[in-house]
Amino acid sequence: MYSTDRTSAWDHPPTRRAWVMHMTMNVVGLVGWPAGWVILLGVSTYTPNWTVWLCMPFFLYGFYRFCNQLTYFRWAGRMRRVLREYPWQSLERVPSGLGKHPAAQDDDMWFEFRNPDVPEERIPLVFLRHQRSYWWLRRMDGPRTKPRRRAQIEPLWFAGDPRFLAVVAAPARDGKTPKRLHLLYQRSVFDSGRTPQGWDADISDSERARRAGATYVAGVSHPHV
Repeated sequence: MYSTDRTSAWDHPPTRRAWVMHMTMNVVGLVGWPAGWVILLGVSTYTPNWTVWLCMPFFLYGFYRFCNQLTYFRWAGRMRRVLREYPWQSLERVPSGLGKHPAAQDDDMWFEFRNPDVPEERIPLVFLRHQRSYWWLRRMDGPRTKPRRRAQIEPLWFAGDPRFLAVVAAPARDGKTPKRLHLLYQRSVFDSGRTPQGWDADISDSERARRAGATYVAGVSHPHV
């Protein structure tokens, strides 16, 4: 992969472009949903009353999506922090699954990575946020996954530390450009109520995770919390 020799993934120009595209789609969604709501509202004023009730599900769903879309920007910012801290790695045949991983606290689709300090130990990262995860769902290892679809996330672009948080991406056709950026994380790094799992990390790794945006890391002070 072109970018594995760089200090951070953010130093790779195609990665920055991929992130900008991610943000662009956020903006399009933020504008598009209320625009569709307004258009339908305008159309409904010139049509029979029953059309208002017909459009009501979209009105409600559009409002939900608009509110949900606002949260994308915070997570895109967190993604950027991870990319600025960690370099890309090119990983072949990363185990994945659609059911609950035995070592995970949450039940959802997952990737499994090696512990950086204990290579024989495997650590799952679960797709805790479902936005834009359907594309990944169809390419994870499963009984109905087609080989040609699985090949679309091979090799996997990975930047981060599976004990804390990471960004994964699929390779573009040229193999030198990431696409479909997605933030994965252990729930405990953003939720103080969750007990961290038993994957020990030294202080330098924990500090690095904090710089990458992890809010709660055991043994590390967090002056901004």
